[in-house]
Amino acid sequence: MEEKERNNHKQGAAEEEEKNAATEAAAAEREAASAGIAAANGESLRLHSAAAKEHLAAYSGIDNETGQRLTRSLKDVAESKVNPQYAEQNLKQQAGFSAEIKETARANEENILNKTGTRKIRTDDMGRVNDPLYDHMELDEQGRIIPGSGGQMKFVGKSPQECLDKLMSTKYQKYVDHDVSFEVPSDYYDGIKEEIAARTENLERQLDAAKRRGKDDVAAQKRKQIEKLKKIKNGLKKSRLSNDEALEARQHPKLSTAKEINRLSHQTGVGAAKSSALIGGGLSLVQNAVAVMEGKLDADEALANTAATAVKAGASGYAIGYGTTALMATMRNSSTALMRTLSNTGLPAAVVSSAVLSVQAVCDCLRGKISAGDCLQQVGKNTLTVTSSMAYATAGQALIPIPVVGAVVGGLAGYALTAGCLASLMEARESARLAHEERLRVEAECNQAIAAIRSYRAEMNRYTTLYFTQQRDLFNASFAQMKKALMLDDVDGFIDGVNHITRGLGGDVEFNTLDEFEARMDDDTPFKL
Repeated sequence: MEEKERNNHKQGAAEEEEKNAATEAAAAEREAASAGIAAANGESLRLHSAAAKEHLAAYSGIDNETGQRLTRSLKDVAESKVNPQYAEQNLKQQAGFSAEIKETARANEENILNKTGTRKIRTDDMGRVNDPLYDHMELDEQGRIIPGSGGQMKFVGKSPQECLDKLMSTKYQKYVDHDVSFEVPSDYYDGIKEEIAARTENLERQLDAAKRRGKDDVAAQKRKQIEKLKKIKNGLKKSRLSNDEALEARQHPKLSTAKEINRLSHQTGVGAAKSSALIGGGLSLVQNAVAVMEGKLDADEALANTAATAVKAGASGYAIGYGTTALMATMRNSSTALMRTLSNTGLPAAVVSSAVLSVQAVCDCLRGKISAGDCLQQVGKNTLTVTSSMAYATAGQALIPIPVVGAVVGGLAGYALTAGCLASLMEARESARLAHEERLRVEAECNQAIAAIRSYRAEMNRYTTLYFTQQRDLFNASFAQMKKALMLDDVDGFIDGVNHITRGLGGDVEFNTLDEFEARMDDDTPFKL
């Protein structure tokens, strides 16, 4: 029975050790993911979320962060009426308006990611509605127009050749005369340049022929056409949109905007995944190297564990980086001032991390890696820290009436305090759990010790009783003799009674009478007891 209990105890200890190892591995993955997000958070999250916000503003027509209202948004264009008899023509024209809006957002996205202070703006949004020459202008860091930055977007024609025909038409002559650049669809750009080269070469041949024939008027006409082509070529710019993208923005503005957010969030996620995988793999490599040196793992198992940890940490990092970028962009363009303020704190990352890690905890619970109690503990911790951070941010904004500072201070304080309290509570809970387990272990050991002591005591009593029973007659006779000798003042009789006990217990006597005792006392040899 005792052997079975010891085996059960060993098995339980092994299972507990395995569970602790799994918990430590999961913690390492979470730490790696958090570290990866921290590595990406400073610049990447801030820049990519700001860039993504440009697309949200382009869709809604309101940039709540700057307070700017666009004269026309992707949503507005998508609600434009279409004449069934001229549906294709109407959609093409309206797609041009959508292209202007998306071009502005993408250009400013690039400026933000490149950390340049210039911004592109539609002339309509500058108060110059239906400007006769320019669709776009560029502004410097002080908001001043950059000379020569104006341009016209021309998403016209069914092919690069048709587009060039329209650019060469008298309708667009005013743009050429004022050296206005043309921004053409990205899928037309190369074809237009090739067409310009082919037409220029052909016109140059015609010019040479006209010169040889002395037709000066024809030569002048050909020369003028060549010069116009060259001016168009020199001012030709490739738009950041294709015809298909412009049409999609017109017909499906929400989908078009979602794709932009997805693209930018993906970029941040990839960066966070790389950082998380690198850090997670590094941590796991050290842990597994120690395990190999201790003989707990072989090299192949260590490499497999390291690779698995790196992959899991990378996946977590990607999910958190992706989600945080999208959430920050949405919060930055929120109509609520508090949400815009909180977007500049660590709250968005905390919210997404909470969601991702909570999902991981649930999955681990379903796979049997952690208990339901541990799962609820992790989910509760993640949720509570985020909720508390938001509450403290609101209080901080009220107590410190500075638009950003109050909420930032409150949010950080709330997160720190709640995390600290939770850490203390979890530590106390863990200490209580360990104390309970330790108490049970000590009780079990004490019970075993008590049982052993009782057994030893019973055995000792048994031997003592047997021993004294055997020697009882000896002691009774000797004590009776010693008592009688004392009454008769018989010293030799008393010595004999004592010697009787000594011999009975297996000892040797040194003297039998008083005379022998005195002689022994006078002897110079050492006395041995």
